[in-house]
Amino acid sequence: MRKIFAALMLAVLVLMTGCGGDNKAPAENKEPIKLGIIKHLNVTETLLDNYFEKAASRMKQTSDLYAPKHVFFDNMTSMLAALQEGQINALSTYQSVSKYLIAQNADFEPVKNIPNVSDAFCCAMRADDAALKKEFDAALLKMTADRTLAKLVKTYITDADYSKTPKAVAMPTIDGAPTVKVAVTGDLPPLDLITADGKPAGFNTAVLSEISQLIGKNFELVQVDSGARAVALTAKEVDVIFWVAVPETDTLAPPDCDTPEGVILTAPYFTDAIAHVKVKG
Repeated sequence: MRKIFAALMLAVLVLMTGCGGDNKAPAENKEPIKLGIIKHLNVTETLLDNYFEKAASRMKQTSDLYAPKHVFFDNMTSMLAALQEGQINALSTYQSVSKYLIAQNADFEPVKNIPNVSDAFCCAMRADDAALKKEFDAALLKMTADRTLAKLVKTYITDADYSKTPKAVAMPTIDGAPTVKVAVTGDLPPLDLITADGKPAGFNTAVLSEISQLIGKNFELVQVDSGARAVALTAKEVDVIFWVAVPETDTLAPPDCDTPEGVILTAPYFTDAIAHVKVKG
């Protein structure tokens, strides 16, 4: 279940304070804090709310923290619109994405005092594509050893000017090589980004470009909403999707807790902390 166990830590956010509330207990507020989140693929909003409520309940003796009400969105565009229109109080994303959104929109600001919880980014593919996973893993291992990944992180994340949209990344064209279809969403800029003219850009696309050269396969990038990734993969419309999982070192969850049935995950290539964004005021 994607990010459920990491989300348990976020269940105890004081969102009423971060989002302009009055720091009263939930029962004293007229409406619950609504937190937007890109649709989880293996859990409903209700089930996620229940996880949060149980975690908050366990801490009620020592804190005033409580669980928000989750609202799922299929893509970042609709979630941003809901935030700007006041339909949600804040949105949940990643640190690099929050910095990009805030740099691109002067009306946004970060929600403070978020617990330090991170997810690991990897690629997911069908279980019968074990050979492809092995190729990806070998490429990622090499990119880690020769510091190619570190350089890409520095260029696209650490030292990036988030006020500017990253340039499109060209995929290598290898004559006679097989083609692998990879889903991109544009829902996590500058990690997964689609430019205004419809071209994939950002960190993940740059990583794919390097992997393509190392494994000798052409990559065809197919744009889908985040909420449709799993269906696109299982229906064989694409062969690879980007995924996030609880890191193996995370003591909150058992190994492979985020792996959907019939799906295998590559080694992680990047880790980012969860962050929340709200409208100023």
